[in-house]
Order: sequence, then C-alpha cells, then structure tokens
Amino acid sequence: MESIVLELLQKQGERLTNIESLLSQSKTVLNLDEVCTLTGLSKSHVYKRTMQGTIPHYKQAKHLFFDRVEVEIWLKENPIKTVSAIEQEAATYVTLNRKGGRK
Repeated sequence: MESIVLELLQKQGERLTNIESLLSQSKTVLNLDEVCTLTGLSKSHVYKRTMQGTIPHYKQAKHLFFDRVEVEIWLKENPIKTVSAIEQEAATYVTLNRKGGRK
C-alpha cells in the first residue's frame, strides 16, 4: 500500500514538473531565474552581463526582466561556422581575388 502511494506521488510530481516546463516555454517575459534556466548561465554571470549591457534586459522597480525572443537572438549572435562553410568562403575568396596568372 505504501509503495503504491509513493509511486502515485512520484508520478504526480513528474506531471507537475512537465506542466511547469510547458508553461514556462509559453511565457514571453522572463525573470532572472527563468533566464538562468533558459540559458544555462549562473545568476552572477547574468547579472554581470546586465551590468555590462551585453544582454538585452529591462528594469522595473529593482527587478530585472527579459524578453524571451531577445534573449534567444542574443544567444545566437556568434555562430560558429562549419568546416564546409569556411571552405566555401575560402574558395569564393580565392576565385574572386585572384591576382596575377591567367586573366
């Protein structure tokens, strides 16, 4: 009997966690904790970025707020190119900037 109750409580806890994650995904304005969860950064790092002005944020009555779309764009600002993309750019550069040789 006890094991059944514990199993039911565990399932309820999992369902609540799933519901919370679904609700947090639909929010457009995030608080500091939610931004830390979204980005995987620590609170101190997010605070540091807000002080530097490198992460888009809003301040209202001593509270920090973040727009989900702006944070996602900020996260994607410095993409790393694939090897094939770099090779393609190099080939294009060499073709367009050929000096000497045949014309």
